[in-house]
Amino acid sequence: MNDKELRQLVVDELEYEPSIDAADIGVAAENGVVILSGHVADYVQKMAAERAAWRVKGVKGIAQEIEVRFPGDKKWNDDEIAQRAVNILAWNTLVPKDGVRVKVSDGWITLSGSVKWNYQRQAAENEVRKLNGVKGVTNSITLASVVQAGDLKRRIQDALKRHAEVEADAVRVDIQDDGTVRIEGRVDNWSEMQAVEHAVWSAPGVQRVDDHLTFS
Repeated sequence: MNDKELRQLVVDELEYEPSIDAADIGVAAENGVVILSGHVADYVQKMAAERAAWRVKGVKGIAQEIEVRFPGDKKWNDDEIAQRAVNILAWNTLVPKDGVRVKVSDGWITLSGSVKWNYQRQAAENEVRKLNGVKGVTNSITLASVVQAGDLKRRIQDALKRHAEVEADAVRVDIQDDGTVRIEGRVDNWSEMQAVEHAVWSAPGVQRVDDHLTFS
């Protein structure tokens, strides 16, 4: 597939996705890398556009340059965004009470604190992404769980072997002293890559994932 064909497939996928107003999104492709530009009305659409592009077969990488422009150039005060973020996190049963702190600067939310599981960290990020006025999210929440490197590697490898979408023998797993998991190898598509990452993050004690997977 050449870059012209790849670009058109990404454009078609963006237009097909009902959660995105793709009228002001620009798409370019170079050597399999897709460049998304233009603007959307909120951060949720920005992330949805990136996910839609990843779904297209042949995409090797994405340069995300989409801006968030609020309708009517509406401005949101940082203290209003912060208060709504605190409230929405308090209502989410997946996010530990008092486990996450919120800071907002010029519409950009930074989450900090400590939780036991990555799904709790991800749930907090997913919740605040939905808020009006949010331009972006930095997730600096840390994970408190600590396990032995050998046990962690075994759990991850076992999880990969159980997963129907993953060719476990094609993925190499290395555990570093700080809890970082480095994954290498080749996968068939973005869905398989996501499946591998999910299996790794589901293991207790993973602090960070250093993803070096490539597409076949």
